[in-house]
Amino acid sequence: MRLVGLTGGIASGKSTVSNLFKAHGIPVVDADIVARDVLKKGTGGWKKVVAAFGEEILQPDGEVDRPRLGQIVFSDPGKRQLLNRLMAPYISSGIFWQIFKLWMKGFRAIVLDIPLLFEAKMDKWTKPIIVVWVDPETQLRRLMARDRSSEEEARNRINAQMSLDLKRSKADIVITNTGSLDELNEVFQKVLFEVTRPLTWTEFWLSRQGALSVLVAIIVGVVFCRKIFSSHDLQ
Repeated sequence: MRLVGLTGGIASGKSTVSNLFKAHGIPVVDADIVARDVLKKGTGGWKKVVAAFGEEILQPDGEVDRPRLGQIVFSDPGKRQLLNRLMAPYISSGIFWQIFKLWMKGFRAIVLDIPLLFEAKMDKWTKPIIVVWVDPETQLRRLMARDRSSEEEARNRINAQMSLDLKRSKADIVITNTGSLDELNEVFQKVLFEVTRPLTWTEFWLSRQGALSVLVAIIVGVVFCRKIFSSHDLQ
């Protein structure tokens, strides 16, 4: 099984690339969706976060007001680190559970869409690592237009993340997304070829098909050995 790491920065276009993978039949485990699930009212993650940040982060229905929580943590590095620390175990468990379900379905390549891929040290589980990169000016402009935020608010959110230049230096594949959607599609086709190439032997043995092959080989071996020993005992 091939676990592909996909990351980038806010307003870099990572979600667009993620959707392109889905459109081509490659399953995607989205850490943001997992994070939303583990923050639902009554969950363990919800209880931890409410205990740490207070009930003022809640909506009238008891669910976490995510924009409000975002404003708090993006303006305070200490609180952001606290939130990441509280959520990390729940998000990691949720991601691995999603991987397991896709593994059981027999998928050979799975994309892990994780904004904090490097920060959470999950890059050691993925190969190749894809980083969607844009220059700082384009990133700032896109974020302000997308969220209708001020320049200061946008810069705070960008600066709260690992720089895209540093992420790019850690990548196996870099998708430069400073052009049009057509240009992105053209680059994506080359990336798709890399992601869907035949599995290495190591990746094959980690896939469900490989595991079943090993299981069949073990069963055949046990049956064969029993026959050999049975024949020996009769002599």
